Amino acid sequence: MAILNTEDRGFLEIVAKVSYANPFLAERIDYERLALGSEFDESQANWNLLGDDPETHQANTRLIAERAYSIVAGVQQQLKKGVAASLTELQLYEDTVLFLLYYYYAQRFKSSIINPQKEQRYEYFNEFVHYWRHFFKHPARKLPSLKEAAHIFACFFQVRRAFYFIFRAIIGRSTVAANLRAMVWNSIFTHDMRRYRRSFYRRMGDFSTLIVGPTGSGKELVARAIGLSRYISFNTKSLQFEKDFSDTFFPINLSALPSTLVESELFGHRRGAFTGALEDRKGWLEACPAEGTVFLDEIGELDPLVQVKLLRVIQARTYQRLGTTRDSKFRGKIVAATHRDIHRAMESGDFRRDFYYRLCSDIITTPSLRDQIAETPEVLGDLVAYIAQRVAGPEGEVVAAETLAWIRDKLGIDYPWPGNIRELEQCVRNVMIRREYHPAMVPPGGQENQLQAALQEGSLTLEQLCRAYCTQIYSRVGSYAETARRLQIDRRTVKKYIE
Repeated sequence: MAILNTEDRGFLEIVAKVSYANPFLAERIDYERLALGSEFDESQANWNLLGDDPETHQANTRLIAERAYSIVAGVQQQLKKGVAASLTELQLYEDTVLFLLYYYYAQRFKSSIINPQKEQRYEYFNEFVHYWRHFFKHPARKLPSLKEAAHIFACFFQVRRAFYFIFRAIIGRSTVAANLRAMVWNSIFTHDMRRYRRSFYRRMGDFSTLIVGPTGSGKELVARAIGLSRYISFNTKSLQFEKDFSDTFFPINLSALPSTLVESELFGHRRGAFTGALEDRKGWLEACPAEGTVFLDEIGELDPLVQVKLLRVIQARTYQRLGTTRDSKFRGKIVAATHRDIHRAMESGDFRRDFYYRLCSDIITTPSLRDQIAETPEVLGDLVAYIAQRVAGPEGEVVAAETLAWIRDKLGIDYPWPGNIRELEQCVRNVMIRREYHPAMVPPGGQENQLQAALQEGSLTLEQLCRAYCTQIYSRVGSYAETARRLQIDRRTVKKYIE
């Protein structure tokens, strides 16, 4: 005799699908709709596209949890009495209990994320263990043991961090934004959460992630969301996680560093390794713990000789400090980003093919602001409101209204935002400070006549002229380094004028 009737079994099968689905894909909502039938609240369905706090749209999840708990309680009583259950029923019971435990502790995890404290103790793990024993302490086999409680607790905390940082890194109610959130989620957990929980959580640092997209489209925000959402073990004796998640992300903007310093920053050096190396120094690869992430921004600007050394890091997980021959082990994860056309760079020989094929195991493409607005015009208002709240605090709502009015009246709704979200942020700041925003006169590729006309009219300021000319050369060569070489200026100056 089955321990679950047909109706309850079917419901728990759907709960399991809800539990392990990518929360940013439409299929998650489809499973909730299937679980609740006529009780499903359609007004709460597309929280991923509403642009506000998803936790205000949990009515459907709450209904699922209430019904799931009533079924689990009944199964638990039968198991205590020694009623036999099939392996499939035990698996459904386990999945549902984990769903309920996560739902119960999600808010406490969020509080720890929003207000992180150094050496924070998670006293409520003891309560977690109490519930764990309550649900899983009985003669039945093939259910999680007490030893697994700490691992599941760590997985729950990771899931909560990932949801929090992804949703806040990628703003907007468009399906473009929703799909990007789903892509980032898979970069952290893969498409199979069960497999991740069983073993892949140990291996994700071995997979590098390459983020491509136009300048200013939020590549570093995506990288930060990935870096702050990695698995961190929980110590049951100290009631602390082995690492503070807020100290595990190490960003390096390669285009902002002179090429002579890039290797030192990455690999570190020994005293006397080069002129000016007065003492031993750790590089970012050495400073990064196993739970950490090194983010290499503008990887497309990296010198091919350094690419060879990084290739070894990704392939063999080893590197050498400058001035030494001793191998050191890299234990963390590499995330890289570029706005360049990597395939074109490989054709020109600026980017090594073997290096690319070590980076491309996981690729994320960040969309332009123009693409998001074209699909869902309301995205512009969402982003302006978010940026204004961040930069203006309690005056954010007023600043957002003023910014949107300026955009509508002066720039027009079809303004292409060539600087993407980064430009939009500067627009908000300009309106807040000066009550106006005037884009730099940067002619797009193929429109050099605009620059020529402006030169003849004498209408450009020196700042506008530098921006326009740097951008024109950059659009032809596709590289900060080559643009700097042709103009005989520093690469950082080129980057400043273009962005």
